Amino acid sequence: MSFEIVERNPTLEEYHQLCVSVGWENMMNFKVIQNSLKNSLYSVVVLFEGRIIGMGRIIGDGYIYFYLQDIVVLPQYQKMEIGTMIMDNLMSYLKENAPDKAFIGLFSSNEGKKLYEKYNFKQYPVLTGMFRVAPI
Repeated sequence: MSFEIVERNPTLEEYHQLCVSVGWENMMNFKVIQNSLKNSLYSVVVLFEGRIIGMGRIIGDGYIYFYLQDIVVLPQYQKMEIGTMIMDNLMSYLKENAPDKAFIGLFSSNEGKKLYEKYNFKQYPVLTGMFRVAPI
């Protein structure tokens, strides 16, 4: 199989399709996602036969904070190194654009931990990742 990786944001329809495919639809506010996508620092999509099958993006302030976000692959294409393709591209962007001592973070599912550990992401015993979801 030949996969094509393209530097661009997913369309709203593509984003919705990928999120639904992995069960994220109840965690996303699709009414505002277009602006969120537009404000990404960097995004890639993976295509197979012209159809989107994966995506990943980087968000943040572009100086101190960078977060890897929305790394997702359609379930039928998982375990085919597509996540690695996405991560390689995101990490290349960071290598070129993140200054020394920038904070690069992500949240991971249990299934994704092994992928991210290959890129030296780890949990730190003295830090605890925390978040909440609006409304406040």
